[in-house]
Amino acid sequence: MRLVSTGRLHTVFEFGALRVVALRDGHIDMPPARLRHEDGCGFDVLPEGVPLVGGNLRLAVNAFHVTDGTRSLLVDTGGSDVWPEPGMGLLHEALDEAGIDRATVTDVAVTHHHEDHVGGLVAPDGTEAFPALERVWIGAGDAAVLTGRLAPFRDRAVPLTAETALNDWATALPAPGHTPGHTVYDIRSTAGHLLVWGDTVHVPTLQFGRPGVTWEYDADRPGARAARLALLERLATPDHYVAGAHLDSPGVARVTPDGDGYALEYLAPPLG
Repeated sequence: MRLVSTGRLHTVFEFGALRVVALRDGHIDMPPARLRHEDGCGFDVLPEGVPLVGGNLRLAVNAFHVTDGTRSLLVDTGGSDVWPEPGMGLLHEALDEAGIDRATVTDVAVTHHHEDHVGGLVAPDGTEAFPALERVWIGAGDAAVLTGRLAPFRDRAVPLTAETALNDWATALPAPGHTPGHTVYDIRSTAGHLLVWGDTVHVPTLQFGRPGVTWEYDADRPGARAARLALLERLATPDHYVAGAHLDSPGVARVTPDGDGYALEYLAPPLG
């Protein structure tokens, strides 16, 4: 994985024959009360090293565009104008900055149904954000989200119930827990594997060192914990990288074992 270039809202990596672009949709602020100890109780005091902004946890929101020069895949879409947060909805600006034409996006892979991941299928003006969209890959357990303003995408949904090849370099891996249909996408090249993992980790300064810590909005906390532990073990093997929706932007990193937990090494400097 080689860093090629970076901008205000995007970062480009060379990954074998693939081009991976990390796209910043913005950030969301959440109260520390969302975190849960391994026993399910909240934190009275956060461990040292977990930063707060105005008393809140600041979570980056990232999406990822992958292309081999002919085919492309956009993993997650940001929140568009449906997330009530002033720092959100920058994905279209990030795509423009990266030189990616939204009219070329035929495949969107959704990690799960929460609005900061799927809301960007619709542009703020109410039109389809990706006019040439042919397929929306989504875990079957989360496909019910395609109603209301997202109903026009229902007939293009490809519900995922098992490990599924999207093309010859991208594979969907079910990882339920955070939501019933939470899905990780394994991007393969001659350089290794990049796991684009959605909401497997919300607070990287805490949950890598203590992977048993869960999130209030995990639908199945034991399931989310088990999925995280399995993915971290996988990522700690050679030639594996992670791209995380809520890792500090641009959100691409290596994972290594570190005592009872794991350490995170970002492959590019943080976006402002």
